[in-house]
Amino acid sequence: MSRVRQPPLVTGISPNEGAPWTKVTIRGENLGTGPADLIGLSICGHNCLLTAEWMSASKIVCRVGPAKDNKGQIIVCTKSGGPGTSTVSFKVLKPERIGILDQSAVWVDEMNYYDMRTDRNKGISPLSLRPANPLGIDIDKGKVPHKDLEGMFPGMSGDFTSENFSATWYLIENHSSTSFEHLRTAAGHLKKQATQKNEGSLAYVKGGLSTFFEAQDALSAIHQKLESDGTEKVEGSMTQSLENILNRASDTADALFQEVLGRKDRADSTRNALNVLQRFKFLFNLPLNIERNIHKGEYDVVINDYEKAKSLFGNTEVPVFKKVYEEVETRIGALRSLLLGKLLETPSTLHDQKRYIRYLSDLHASGDPAWQCISAQHQWILQLMQNARDQQEGEARTVVSRLNFRRGSSFQNPKDDSWPGGGPQQLQFVERLTDVVISQLPNFWKLWISYVNGSLFSETGEKSGQVEKSKKNARQRQSDFKRMIEEVVQRLVLLLRGCLLPTSLPEIQLRLYGGWDNTPPFSGAHLTQAIHTIRLCHEALSALEIPNDLLQVIQDMLLELRVHCLLTTLQHTTEGVKRLADKEDWIVDNEGITSVPAQFEQCVVQMLQSLKEPLECKPNEINILQLEAIQDQASELFVRIMKVFIGCLEELSMKTEGDLETSHISSDLGSPDLFCNTYEDFKPTPEQRLLIILSNCHYLEKHTFLNLAHHLETHGFTGTEHILSVSIEAVRKLDAGVFESYIELKADPIVGSLEPGIYAGYFDWKDCLPPTGVRSFLKEALVNIITVHAEVFSISKELVPRVCSRIIEAVAEEMSRLMQCVSSFSKNGALQARLEISALSDAISVYLTSESRGSFKQALEPLPQLHSGADKKLLEELLNKFKSSMHLQLSCFTPASSHPVKR
Repeated sequence: MSRVRQPPLVTGISPNEGAPWTKVTIRGENLGTGPADLIGLSICGHNCLLTAEWMSASKIVCRVGPAKDNKGQIIVCTKSGGPGTSTVSFKVLKPERIGILDQSAVWVDEMNYYDMRTDRNKGISPLSLRPANPLGIDIDKGKVPHKDLEGMFPGMSGDFTSENFSATWYLIENHSSTSFEHLRTAAGHLKKQATQKNEGSLAYVKGGLSTFFEAQDALSAIHQKLESDGTEKVEGSMTQSLENILNRASDTADALFQEVLGRKDRADSTRNALNVLQRFKFLFNLPLNIERNIHKGEYDVVINDYEKAKSLFGNTEVPVFKKVYEEVETRIGALRSLLLGKLLETPSTLHDQKRYIRYLSDLHASGDPAWQCISAQHQWILQLMQNARDQQEGEARTVVSRLNFRRGSSFQNPKDDSWPGGGPQQLQFVERLTDVVISQLPNFWKLWISYVNGSLFSETGEKSGQVEKSKKNARQRQSDFKRMIEEVVQRLVLLLRGCLLPTSLPEIQLRLYGGWDNTPPFSGAHLTQAIHTIRLCHEALSALEIPNDLLQVIQDMLLELRVHCLLTTLQHTTEGVKRLADKEDWIVDNEGITSVPAQFEQCVVQMLQSLKEPLECKPNEINILQLEAIQDQASELFVRIMKVFIGCLEELSMKTEGDLETSHISSDLGSPDLFCNTYEDFKPTPEQRLLIILSNCHYLEKHTFLNLAHHLETHGFTGTEHILSVSIEAVRKLDAGVFESYIELKADPIVGSLEPGIYAGYFDWKDCLPPTGVRSFLKEALVNIITVHAEVFSISKELVPRVCSRIIEAVAEEMSRLMQCVSSFSKNGALQARLEISALSDAISVYLTSESRGSFKQALEPLPQLHSGADKKLLEELLNKFKSSMHLQLSCFTPASSHPVKR
């Protein structure tokens, strides 16, 4: 690219006035770096470039053409500096021309009206030599429309050379605003011209009359002299002698000047040849200039020179010009081949492609270079997509080989099993493939649009009809280009399906576009990232205004990929939930909840957040959660996740002490109760594990499941009621089973100790001493119940009423059975039985239920009623004594002790 120079400045011209075709010398500054740099020269508005001869950067020689303006500036334009300015002006002199039919008393050379711009003679009508202004005053064009004049003077004309000339039309058209005085002057001018024309012949005769008389006198004198000598009458007269003398003188002169004239002729020939070379040096130097400019890459200069030579010498019949022009055509043909090769080279920018197409169009290359470029670019995009797949396969084989080698070695590093680039091989391929499409297809589409609207061609192409031809070709090849775009998009979708959705391809296509069997499985998070990448690719293609029907296959694949991502994520979440059982640390908070329910909720919430991208509906996309089949599958998978977690809890409840690692169970209570202790380095007993599971089940039903249902609805999932009902039913079933297992472990020993305790020491209800207080068996039973209460209270205060009430129901039912089995009671026996039943029911009254109250009532029915006031008083005294002695132990059964501890 040439360096920018200052614009040309003309400071002088010699001579500064003259007639048309006067040779002038122009001087100034920055008048160009060479003949090729000079691209424009005008004097008084006339283009003088064809006659210009560049001498130096400060001097140009040319001839002034028939300028329209009488006086004007000299403007020089160069490629390096652009259009210039002038500080001087030139005046074109227009002498009065003597017409070919006018008479003249002096010799006038015949003028050959020769047009130097086209090298053709033009015949000029004698009427065109008449003055353009017959009135001799300034013309002032009026504002009357030409159509109105035609209507006013039908069949007439304002042209004074026409047979239907109308003077009124002429005056209205050219002198509508001219003053009356000027019109009077014009009338006098017309009269003067008419008088001069009428007197022209007479004046001609008068002017040459003396010459005629002198010639007549000379001829008469010669005639008289010859007659007086008498030599005209004999042979060898003076006339003959003069003729002979003149002939000899002519021969002698010819002999003397033959050599001189020969040298003159040869000099004239040489001079003419040099003039031809000088005048047409542009053509003779053009082949060499073409080669130089091609090496420099200045194709615009070559094209401009070629167009100039073609306009001047394209149809020449001069042999030497024809030979040089054929050489120019040969060089231009080589340039066409060079430019076509550069056009079809890949990779190439859109700017270079348009530039080469424009060059080939200006050079009138055969065929359709623009379509050839489009076809080459199409094949290049397909090749890049195939290269991306081949490259990824090569990297995959390399990594697999490296992993196999390291697995076989004794020195293994787990960190070395990752794929290069920090992501799965499939994800890297998706990004690489979409990058190819995003980087190449937009330029490919823009090239087609430029081809359709004709913007690939320069002004020369527009003038030569290349634009219309291009538009016509584009209309004919529109279906072909559509197939190209469709092939690229289809290839993209097939490669992506082979990588991400291999099961969606037939066996034949899977062999061509699959091959990912040896790669690790694709996780939901990676599928989400792949969806994001493909969506960006689709948005980039949509922004190009590519028809939606061509991009529909991408939309269809995205729909399947979003569904696949949803189902895969749910399945992987199921696997992750299964591993939550291994994360149970058995550390409970003040509500008796371990970290597992929170971990489960967090796992599901994170899963839903990771599905935000696949579930989101972009423009023209379908909401996959509105598809009935997808709703059913998602609901079943969510139910499965819930059941899997409940299964984890069940698994934890059935673990033995040998299955547990060292754990820490903490009862984080701030109450100073007797049974509030912190146990460190303690393995939870099976009973404690059951209580923890019960507490977790209760928390799941009341909080976790409801929270998850809310999250599901927030993310657009339907069928949450079904998921919630099934989950609650399953957790209740587990809760019931675990609760029965715990009650069985705790209630059976207490119930089993009642009957042996009652009949200890061969106690007989028929024969016993008067009661002195509550016997030990009942106190032991209460202590056992208090122990259970303390164990439950240390895990979860909310479970205390439920567990204690159930154990007391079992105890009350056993007491009722034992009392009904007694055949008869003595007075003392009945009083003892009533004392123990009342003491038991009063001690645990806070946890009595309708069943336990009914059982205690049934236990009292076999006993005889107390009628004696002394017996009633004794019973009351003994009950008060029992409550007083057991006050500290029985304080755990008061309602205040069951309130949750506030932190």
